[in-house]
Amino acid sequence: MNKGTTIIQDNTLAQKEKLIDHPLYKRMHHPDDVRLFMEQHVFAVWDFMSLLKSLQIHLTNVNIPWFPVGNASTRYLINEIVVGEESDVDEHGNRTSHFELYLNSMTQAKADTKTIESFVNMLRNGKLIEDALNEIKVPSVRQFVKTTFDVIATNKPHVMAAVFTFGREDLIPAMFIGLVNDLNQKSNGQFSTFKYYLERHIEVDGDHHSHLALAMTEELCGNDEIKIAEAEFWVKKSLQARLELWDGILNSLPEQSKG
Repeated sequence: MNKGTTIIQDNTLAQKEKLIDHPLYKRMHHPDDVRLFMEQHVFAVWDFMSLLKSLQIHLTNVNIPWFPVGNASTRYLINEIVVGEESDVDEHGNRTSHFELYLNSMTQAKADTKTIESFVNMLRNGKLIEDALNEIKVPSVRQFVKTTFDVIATNKPHVMAAVFTFGREDLIPAMFIGLVNDLNQKSNGQFSTFKYYLERHIEVDGDHHSHLALAMTEELCGNDEIKIAEAEFWVKKSLQARLELWDGILNSLPEQSKG
């Protein structure tokens, strides 16, 4: 890492540790707890793609007539990530986006997909993001998505890249994957797609894509102190929104799961 990305990583470490150690993970014991988690977390899976595509729009040319824009190395980095996120494979080898894979895992686990599907359909039909967000009844989910779109609204690729790299890591602890694996075994494979999603997320996003994203952020921030400071501000804001999302999910769990 260069000086800029090292500063951002060091100054956001405390928030990331809070996410890893968040009590939410230790309070989910029942399949219904995991279903409730999925019903809210799916919004973070969806808006991640909006952040990613915004970066692609800024760093490459997606218009006609085409002509080269920006840095070829940066174009490669963002396009490589988009291919993996938008056209990965499911557990059967079929091409799918990570969002669609998550929806499939919710359907298999019998989690409710009505809210996220209604939200996406509102946007498909031309509703403004602000108006669609007002229809979401869970404040922490609404605020999380709003924060992501505030990042997009900066129109600053170095800010979006830094948030993508340092502010959108799920930082899923091994204990949660172990819980999902245990529930999957006890429920005759009802969480097998979700288990695959989590494992695939760690394999692809936590390894290959994280290296690509870091290189992209280094390229865009460089050693520019103003860009580094802006990036750090928005990464901290994004991590705080994730902490509040986790708090909101925890507070919505049944009392027996909290105890």
